[in-house]
Amino acid sequence: MRIHALIVLLLTGLVAATFGFGIYLFAQLVPDMRASLGFDISYVGSITAAGQFGFLLCALFAAWITPRVGGGWVIFGSGVVCASALLLIPLTHNIVLIGVLLTVLAGTAATVFVPMVEVISRTVAFKYRGMAMGLVSSGTSYGVFINSLLVPLYAPQGEWRTVWWIVGSITVVMALGVLVVFKRAQLLVSEPVSRNRTDPAARAGKAALKQPWVLTVWTMNFLLGFSTFPFQNYLSSYLRTELNFDVAYTAHIWASIGFVGMFAGLAVGWLSDRTGLRAAMLLVYACVASAALIFVVHPSGHWPLVAGVLFAVAFYPVFGLIPAYVSKMASSAALSVTIFGVANILQGVGGMIGNFCAGLLASFNGSFVGVYVAIALVAVLLAMLTLRLPREGGEATGAEPVQVNERQRCADAGDAANDLQRHLT
Repeated sequence: MRIHALIVLLLTGLVAATFGFGIYLFAQLVPDMRASLGFDISYVGSITAAGQFGFLLCALFAAWITPRVGGGWVIFGSGVVCASALLLIPLTHNIVLIGVLLTVLAGTAATVFVPMVEVISRTVAFKYRGMAMGLVSSGTSYGVFINSLLVPLYAPQGEWRTVWWIVGSITVVMALGVLVVFKRAQLLVSEPVSRNRTDPAARAGKAALKQPWVLTVWTMNFLLGFSTFPFQNYLSSYLRTELNFDVAYTAHIWASIGFVGMFAGLAVGWLSDRTGLRAAMLLVYACVASAALIFVVHPSGHWPLVAGVLFAVAFYPVFGLIPAYVSKMASSAALSVTIFGVANILQGVGGMIGNFCAGLLASFNGSFVGVYVAIALVAVLLAMLTLRLPREGGEATGAEPVQVNERQRCADAGDAANDLQRHLT
């Protein structure tokens, strides 16, 4: 197997571990862990809020630390921390400590995902980055799928701790694989960044952050969190309490979302490498708008299932399309990490505000219809912003010549990329 493909698979695996195991497994095991440990359901909300805070804080930390030590080390370290936290959860009976470990796990999701844009830009050829990031962004669905296999096997017998042991062991293996493969690919070497504020490259890097396309990407990430997070967070409530669908049908919709998500990232990423990332973004925003409108106009029969599939086609790939776009537009790997780090923070803030506003709107109207109308409108706005983005690799990115010098000055990134790209051609 070519090393660049192995790197992408390992990154996908770590996303499955940090997001799928680290964030979503607890939600599936809450009833069993409550029965064993005796904590109140209100504590679940506190853990969820703490996890969101941990993700935002670590996204900021990842954007700061990655240019200093290199994305390879940050990802490997995050994998080790994730594996350790997963293995510590079944060892403790203290729910407060478990809450701390779950917050750490949410943080590792950010410290794995943010540096990936640097690693992808250093190891994957320009024309394949959409497909690579699309697959990586679908990692969450693979983790959730593994959870869905393990939880029914062990949780009913009261062996919920065994599930944590298994996923923790899987993550240990992946972390070791990252160490071996990243070392071979020279991803564990990095040139320290300049601390001199008068350095022309540093000044150019700050100027690059003010480019129109960067501000547009940040706005889009905020709006993505604002719209897509409430879509799924209030989906079950809308289906069961307002539309009166039973538990089985609601579960069937969620299963369809997860199954489609396992392949959507790779498929849409592959398409983006052939049609362009902007065209792929327009497709996913059209899917979000269509899914939301189905819940507004005709939420009956099999149409909610169609809406769920459309949402899955959009939700998993879009979080790979934007970092792929950043990796193609930024003039250096370090700059791409900074841009994407801020984007992740804004995405989390958008999700928090979106969930809060959606709850207020539904409470005020006594219906979730207004929520999904707002989501459809935001999807249209996202499509309009996408049309304002310059074509990747085509139009000028606004980079000054000194930024090109900075890219050439980063010998470690350039050498690794050149060596690995020769395997692709």
